[in-house]
Parts: sequence; structure tokens; C-alpha cells
Amino acid sequence: MKVAFIGLGVMGFPMAGHLADAGHEVTVFNRSPEKARRWAGTYEGRAADTVADAVAGCEVVALCVGNDDDVRGVLAQALPAMAADAIVVDHTTTSAKLAREAAEQARALGKWFVDAPVSGGQAGAEAGKLAIMLGGDEAPIERLGPVLSAYAKATRRIGGPGSGQIAKMCNQICIAGVVQGLAEAVHFAKRSGADTEAIYQAISQGAAQSWQMDNRWATMVEGKFDFGFAVDWMRKDLGLLLDEARANGAKLEMTEMVDGFYAEVQQMGGRRWDTSSLVARLEKPKT
Repeated sequence: MKVAFIGLGVMGFPMAGHLADAGHEVTVFNRSPEKARRWAGTYEGRAADTVADAVAGCEVVALCVGNDDDVRGVLAQALPAMAADAIVVDHTTTSAKLAREAAEQARALGKWFVDAPVSGGQAGAEAGKLAIMLGGDEAPIERLGPVLSAYAKATRRIGGPGSGQIAKMCNQICIAGVVQGLAEAVHFAKRSGADTEAIYQAISQGAAQSWQMDNRWATMVEGKFDFGFAVDWMRKDLGLLLDEARANGAKLEMTEMVDGFYAEVQQMGGRRWDTSSLVARLEKPKT
């Protein structure tokens, strides 16, 4: 398929690369042109100078940008330049409200918008094994199969526009709770003077096992936070879902608490630390 990919950050760069490796005709655009040129020098594909140039004639336009305002800015340039019946698939984590508005905006122009946030982080993007939660009409989502299969291990349509973002919010609620529990367990084990590796080997074989435990226990013990999903981005996501909760009346007491803990990590200088840095807050010397 002829695909445009907009946004070549730590996720978008390898995702667009998987599309090129799968044989799709890929054109990329990035706000900093040197990154687009570097991508085009690494993979088979073209770097465009503008969003409109990138999307012209494409069947699918994939987005992986920063936030709601970034998506709105790209859509303002992309939708008028896209072919009739073309599909925007947005991998950005945004508000559900933005996704619903964008779907209506695209439909009014004879085009499609699908919200498609991802889970799996940078490692999942690089390995081409992301999980993708889809919100939108069934017809365009069916057409997206050959594109999404290039970088996803699992895709699931949740429902209509905005429902992919709701699923991603549920994902982030679960991660917030798991990481805080893991941070407290690591902190408790260290304070007890116990063999942290022996504890991991014991409890990771039972009901406490999780992806976070398998991939972050050892680095949390060592105080290493220089990889993975940054605290700033987690706080952005938690802010979106807490706004949604206020609108729908959901009680997210644990999530609000962990969001406050991440604010403390930011104040410690950990804005770009991995989300597992919650343990650093527990080990900070008391003043």
C-alpha cells in the first residue's frame, strides 16, 4: 500500500521502518527534517518536506506525534490533501474527545480517522510486536490490516471512534498500579536486607508475575532508569485519563495517587527517567 508516516520519534522511526521492510511504499515527514532524511537514508522510502506532500495520493496516513494539539495541527494540513476514502490511523495517545472530533472531521470530508494507540513501548516498536487498540468504523479498520501487521503482534477493534483511546487509558491505569506495587516491593525487600534476586525468582513464578516485574525488577534494584517510557509522557497519559474520569464519573483513587508520586519524581529531576523510577522516590533520603 502507499503509506505516509508522520512523526519519527523513538516509536515512529522503527514503525515506519517496518512498513518499508514489509514492501509498502512509504513517505515520511517529521517536524525536524534531519530525522526524516536519516530515516530515508536507512530504509527504502522518501522524506517529504511538508505534511501535504507526504500524504498526497496515499491510501493510509499513520500518525505518531506528541499530544492532542500536535494531532490537530497535522490533521489541518493532512485531511485537505488526502485522497478520497483514505484513512488516518493515529497511534498517538490522545484524549478520546480528540479522536471523536477527528473522526467526524474526516467523515465530513469523505475520509476516515481511526484512533489506534499502542502498547509495548520502544522495545515493542523496534521488534515490530506492538499491541494496538483500535477505535473507529469496521470498514477502514479491515483495510488497515496489511499496514498494522507490519509492526503489531496483536490488534483489536474496541468499538467506535475514541474507544481505542479509552482502552489505552485502561492500559495506563493498570501499569500505574503495577509499577507502584513493584516499586514498593523492591524497596521493602532492600530495606529488609533480603536477597532481591532470590525474591524475584520466587515470586515471579506465581501470581505476582508481570511484564513489569520481569523487565524492571533488576533495574529498579540497581536504580537504573535511563530507558523505556518517560515519566513526562506517563504524566501526560494519566492527565488525559483523569480528565476522562472526571467527565464520566469514574473513581480512580489509586491512579490519582500514583500521578502525584510521578509529580514528585519530576521534581527530583526525573522527567526523562523511565516510569519504573517510582522506586527512586521511596529511596530518597528524608529531609
